[in-house]
Amino acid sequence: MKRTMVAELLRSGRVDTEVVVKGWVRTKRGNKNVAFIALNDGSTINNIQIVADVAAFDGELLKRITTGACICARGLLVESAGSGQRVEIQARELEVYGEADPETYPLQKKGHTLEFLREIAHLRPRTNTFGAVLRIRHAMAFAIHKFFNDKGFYYLHTPIITASDAEGAGAMFQVTTLDLKNPPRTEEGRIDYSQDFFGRSTNLTVSGQLEGELGATALSQIYTFGPTFRAENSNTPRHLAEFWMIEPEMAFYELEDNMDLAEEFLKYLIRYALDNCMEDLEFLNKMYDDGLVERLRSVVAEEFVRLDYTEGVEILKASGEKFEFPVEWGCDLQSEHERYLVERHFRKPVILINYPKEIKAFYMKQNDDGKTVRAMDVLFPKIGEIIGGSEREADYGKLDARIRELGMSMDTLWWYMDTRRFGSAPHSGFGLGFERLLLFVTGMANIRDVIPFPRTPKNAEF
Repeated sequence: MKRTMVAELLRSGRVDTEVVVKGWVRTKRGNKNVAFIALNDGSTINNIQIVADVAAFDGELLKRITTGACICARGLLVESAGSGQRVEIQARELEVYGEADPETYPLQKKGHTLEFLREIAHLRPRTNTFGAVLRIRHAMAFAIHKFFNDKGFYYLHTPIITASDAEGAGAMFQVTTLDLKNPPRTEEGRIDYSQDFFGRSTNLTVSGQLEGELGATALSQIYTFGPTFRAENSNTPRHLAEFWMIEPEMAFYELEDNMDLAEEFLKYLIRYALDNCMEDLEFLNKMYDDGLVERLRSVVAEEFVRLDYTEGVEILKASGEKFEFPVEWGCDLQSEHERYLVERHFRKPVILINYPKEIKAFYMKQNDDGKTVRAMDVLFPKIGEIIGGSEREADYGKLDARIRELGMSMDTLWWYMDTRRFGSAPHSGFGLGFERLLLFVTGMANIRDVIPFPRTPKNAEF
């Protein structure tokens, strides 16, 4: 007989039928007459109860069924006599696929800290918490692709290995096949990357944006969704060395169009989570963040505030708050500033626009005032910045001057500049950090808990 997933059994409504389930034992309890086995296969936050008549099974077999063991159960699906579940399975056959030594299996029936679970990331998906997070992560990835597909965007695969630094920050992981103990050198004593695999110095990408712009100037509207990397020695709850980014780029979009798309996109994703992940959201709401579901609903219902950076700075300066980082025009706003605007002043998401050009990337379109650029950051409660984007500079001369002003190498950006030489077009885009989105949707407090295997300084386990 074919196996049925637990989620399907719990929602099907059918009873008095023979079924086969397979999964991992969460708990086993009972007495000398009957054993109650809670089984979960990852398809739902809920377990299904298997009731086994002790007299009908070999005692040694039942002893092998402990928390963490993997089993197959065949039996009759019936209405449950007990509280807490609608149906249960009266077992007729039990098979143990894999035992779990109760003395050493680390996920016993007790509370575990999230810090401890990070140390056993190979097992933590079996917990209720991480099962919920990973199911929501899947749902959000699916919703992202569905949103863009339904709007006529094309999914563009941008390179993971690159010779350019899209952000201009320099915090990149180097890719090389050279002998690190004895690398070839030039006459000047520098490492000779012409002998490397790609014939030049290359790195893991921090963004697919620049290549995404190339796609937008041909296909009109594209999006990327892939892994990105930043070699930043940061151990905060908001930073990872390996993370995923969604980066749409749209030809003929100005800043206002960009803001409209970002707001529509975020509301679509959150609404999708509310419509399709409610059991997992309610669990996380109960266990970790008792305002989670309400906050998600409020973001969907509210119109985002659109606020000029200069006005935002004035609000912060007039607030009377004692911020850890002082606020002056020209400073890069910190999370405490962003969250004050969202959580206390406006009490709704904010899109902050027209930032000083000195604190933003080289590719952003310059405003006529010569001081600011047509940038936008979407600020969310509990998160701060969740999206960063801009209208891109389409003028070859202005972009060329900005690159030279910042001392960047034109050798690695000639192809990018060509899009401004050959049929340049107004265009815009933004980047959404997938894990930042998941922090907001799940209510988890640490970004390491919304990705299966976090990569952080001194940590590349699993």
